[in-house]
Formats: sequence, structure tokens, C-alpha cells
Amino acid sequence: MKRKRMRFLFLLVSLVLVGSLAHPALGQEKPKAPTPPKEMGIARAVIATGVEKMEPVGAAETFPASTAKVFCFLEAVHVPKDMDISLVWFFGGKEMRKVDLPLKAGPKWRTWAYKNIGGQKGDWKVEIKNGEGKVLKEVKFKIE
Repeated sequence: MKRKRMRFLFLLVSLVLVGSLAHPALGQEKPKAPTPPKEMGIARAVIATGVEKMEPVGAAETFPASTAKVFCFLEAVHVPKDMDISLVWFFGGKEMRKVDLPLKAGPKWRTWAYKNIGGQKGDWKVEIKNGEGKVLKEVKFKIE
């Protein structure tokens, strides 16, 4: 009787060992393909008459000549490291102002700068540039 029990236990242990050797991946997750790093970008860039609670207000493409100042609001995503960007304001093709702003590393960063318009009617644009001077986004607006 003892011998039968020992033989049974030996057979049971052998089956368990052989089964686990035959299927070593059972119960294991398949390795996931590495996710490529997401590229930094500008998710939003608008011209507005103000910023409240970290959001633009009065966003438009055309503003009346009575508008004293406008804001360029932007939201950067997938910022890989702390860095600076530049907002370069142009009126009629002439650079009027350049503002350097910090971005902190992280999934999302919002920032803005403003420009006093001074009744200068016509076509305006703001170029958002990275530290190397590459234009990441361009926002056009008009003062009428």
C-alpha cells in the first residue's frame, strides 16, 4: 500500500514537472513591444483677449482695432525635458516682439504671452519656435 502511494506521488510530481517544462509560458504575459517615445508638439495655439484659470478667453482670428492687447496661448504636449520656446510676434512681415518662455518636462504644459497692439491694424502672426529656432506652429490673426 505504501509502495502504491509512493508510486502515485512520484507519477503525480513527474506529470506536474513535465507539464510545466512543456509549457513554460503558461500564465505569463506576452512581452509588449516597446512604445516609441511620443514627439513633443503644440496641441493648441490660439490668440485670445485674455487667459483665465489657465484657459484662453475671447479666442478669435479677427479682433477690433479697439483691442488693447492680445494673448498667444499654447499647450505643449509630450515635453521630454525642461526647455525654452520662443513666441515671435510679426506685423506686416516685421518682427515686433520675441518672448522666451520655459516649458517643464511632462505630458502637458500650458503657457502664454501677450502683446500690446497699439491700434496697429492689419495682418499679424505668431511663430512658436523651439530652442533651435525651428517653427513648431504658426498662429495668424487680424486687427481690423
